[in-house]
Amino acid sequence: MDAYHVPVMVAEVLAYLRPERGGLYFDGTVGGGGHSEAILEASEAARVIGVDRDPEALRVAAARLARFGDRVRLERGRFSAAAAGVEEPLAGALLDLGISSRQVDEPARGFSFRPGVPLDMRMAGEAGVGERTAAELLNEASEAELAEVFWRYGEERRARRLAAEVVKRRREKPFRTSDDLLEVLERVFGARLGVKDKARIFQALRIAVNEELQELERALPILRDKLAPGGVLVVLSYHSLEDRRVKEAFREWSRGCICPPELPVCQCRGRPLGETLTRKPVFASPSEVAANPRARSARLRAWRKAA
Repeated sequence: MDAYHVPVMVAEVLAYLRPERGGLYFDGTVGGGGHSEAILEASEAARVIGVDRDPEALRVAAARLARFGDRVRLERGRFSAAAAGVEEPLAGALLDLGISSRQVDEPARGFSFRPGVPLDMRMAGEAGVGERTAAELLNEASEAELAEVFWRYGEERRARRLAAEVVKRRREKPFRTSDDLLEVLERVFGARLGVKDKARIFQALRIAVNEELQELERALPILRDKLAPGGVLVVLSYHSLEDRRVKEAFREWSRGCICPPELPVCQCRGRPLGETLTRKPVFASPSEVAANPRARSARLRAWRKAA
């Protein structure tokens, strides 16, 4: 089952969550169930709510975690909505962001820029009824919206030109596969088009299709409020846009006063909501990266709610 998705920094996640204490843990991106399995193995008093948009991931996780019986509950959907529905205080929560190795490696899911791959990119796959695919986004979005996607999520300085080329190309033929988008990228970037450029633009589309940053921004304060006193939130992010939002949220929650400096008297909460446990992001060890190259981009941050 590790072939579905090798969990990243398991030992580090456990060190911050401390599931040996028992209690209820929220795994907001359960994937193949690797992190949840480690949490449940740490203590017979630990329980897990595992959430994922991908029905295939949930099937794999259900098989992997079946031996734990009613200590685990799996839900399909967005982690922000699932977190909002949690009624019991959480001992800890984990968000392992991004996409799984299986999603990347399965051509039909459309997450890579290999030749002939369909432009889908929905984390929920075909179960994401009503969600716009990457092809639909390219074929239907306005030029301004496309430029915003390429600039905001891809940090692409040629965002406007790229958006204009997309609109021009779709008038001739609608976007369907990776080849169609790569053709446009070659027009804009020319001979200097590299693998990193392709990865950045395809990632920008994926972020837009799945509303990944909006989902993260919604979920963070919800999970913070659902934590029991002393509960810990751990986030594994895989690019700077995600990591920046987590860093800023943890920093703001750890401050005693968040009033504007021009106010003479504090009018906010006046106390920190908790403390950041990771002053800098934690990275996977060289040995883990050697065994699992996709762990290279992972960054772990942890925050503990005030007791």
